[in-house]
Amino acid sequence: MQTATQFTVQTASDIKPQSNKLSMVVFSGDMDKVMAAFIIATGAAASGMDVTMFFTFWGLKSIQNGKLTGQGLFGRMLGLMNRGGMSTIGPSRFNFGGMGRWMMKTMMKQKNVASLPELLATAQELGVKMMPCLMSMEVLEIGTDKLIPATTAPVGVATFIEEAAGSKVTLFI
Repeated sequence: MQTATQFTVQTASDIKPQSNKLSMVVFSGDMDKVMAAFIIATGAAASGMDVTMFFTFWGLKSIQNGKLTGQGLFGRMLGLMNRGGMSTIGPSRFNFGGMGRWMMKTMMKQKNVASLPELLATAQELGVKMMPCLMSMEVLEIGTDKLIPATTAPVGVATFIEEAAGSKVTLFI
């Protein structure tokens, strides 16, 4: 016995229009991944797209101002072991206690590749919206005073989802 298979066909009127927007979750705090996120964000913003970056968990390292974090014992320990700030971010592989970070920065400079601080400044100039995740900040005990001034007020995931809902492009890095 054969069963009928139903197909749903979308028409042009069923598809919601998408704005010229890029929304990105920055989950990693590794130098190479944060660099890729900022290169994509600045490239999209330079081409006229509205760009939102949502920084969560280890991704928050890239928008920290470098001050120690944590109020409780575990928070302080985590803050010491996982210092934030663009200057402390190491590559995802071959960090070698900071030697890999130095090597990568040196090689990028030799090839005239923008540094992370330069990419951050460009993102700010281009109006990239940088949203820190409120829940991650609470778990990791990172206060708003530990973030760079360019960020929005901390937001929940629902705010980011609303922001991303109409995007042409969504990324998870």
